[in-house]
Amino acid sequence: MNSLPQAQWRDAAGLKAIASALTVDGTAPLAVGGAVRDSLLGLPVSDVDLATPLIPQNVIERLQAVGIKAIPTGIDHGTITAVAGGQNYEITSFRRDVSTDGRRAIVAFSADWAEDAKRRDFTINALYADIVSGEIFDSVGGLADLEKRHVRFIGNASERIAEDHLRILRYFRFLARFGESRADEAALSACAAARGSLKSLSRERIASELTRLLALPRPELAVQLMIDSGIFEAFMPELAVDANDRMLKLVKKEACCSVAPSMAARLLSLLPPVAETVEAIARRLKFSNRLRKDLLIRIAEQNVGPANIRALAYHHGIEAARDAAMLFAGDGTLDKCLTLLGGWLPPAFDLKGGELIKMGLVSGPVVAATLQAIEAKWIDESFPDDARLRDIAVQAVRDARSASI
Repeated sequence: MNSLPQAQWRDAAGLKAIASALTVDGTAPLAVGGAVRDSLLGLPVSDVDLATPLIPQNVIERLQAVGIKAIPTGIDHGTITAVAGGQNYEITSFRRDVSTDGRRAIVAFSADWAEDAKRRDFTINALYADIVSGEIFDSVGGLADLEKRHVRFIGNASERIAEDHLRILRYFRFLARFGESRADEAALSACAAARGSLKSLSRERIASELTRLLALPRPELAVQLMIDSGIFEAFMPELAVDANDRMLKLVKKEACCSVAPSMAARLLSLLPPVAETVEAIARRLKFSNRLRKDLLIRIAEQNVGPANIRALAYHHGIEAARDAAMLFAGDGTLDKCLTLLGGWLPPAFDLKGGELIKMGLVSGPVVAATLQAIEAKWIDESFPDDARLRDIAVQAVRDARSASI
């Protein structure tokens, strides 16, 4: 693990063009962070970040001189986004923190990659690599931690958290994704002690980290540590009393039933099954309208079982019905619910009001009301064929005409 393995991203023409433009006196930009870490672990790499001793203005000038688009996305903090070969590359000048308030930092630029490494969050994120030779540069013990799958803050954990309070949540997310050894006691202690500082962060940043954590394959152990450390108290104090047990149970069901994780289901496993509470949390954390709607649909369907699972899928979609079953169906009925949903496509209700008028109804509100009654009967009978649907319609029209006499 002492050298960067061959990877497709290293051969990208756009990256080579950027590296060539930013190489001065034999000093080339270094790949840093996730691309290095994930390549060493044999994981796919989606984003490539670079670090350079050049100051941002020089980066822009050199890129533009060879026709590479340079966007000053975070120039005050030393970050330029280069667009080459259809890919975006974040290029950040080596830097050190001058001051920080836990939400934003004032930085000074540096010529030393090792000084730049000291201001990063975790040791496994502070690995640098020569793009061409693959040589790894590690001044903080990141390679050893990566081999052990140990997530550890660089230097003093409390100081790193004080620089950026979001690192509390990032710690648990990285623990869920990469941690295979015991959690770092110094990290846990520092996160617990600083949990109140999360209140100073925007709700959007908190929600983003939380949902990224819950989207991981196995978040339950990290969530348990967050509960034990009181982390949720700062932004979601309504956490269900049995949240940890419910999350663990849901993840086990997902694995046993080969069901893909659902963000809505995982969030609801942590919350009391009360619509008003879920609504309040969704608004506080500024969840997207889509996620908020998904949460409220599922929380309203707690009496789910084989008798109504397809009706639920008809009204709200297969995913919503499946999530409700995973969360609320009894252990003895979950398999049957999932079987009823497997490969089933909710049919279309094609009956129109004009057909009811042809059958004798007078145009007006009664048509819509009768259509609703027919559809409800059709659903209640588990979506019978067109012949039975017509029989239901004929009887409904008779009843409606009789009621109007």
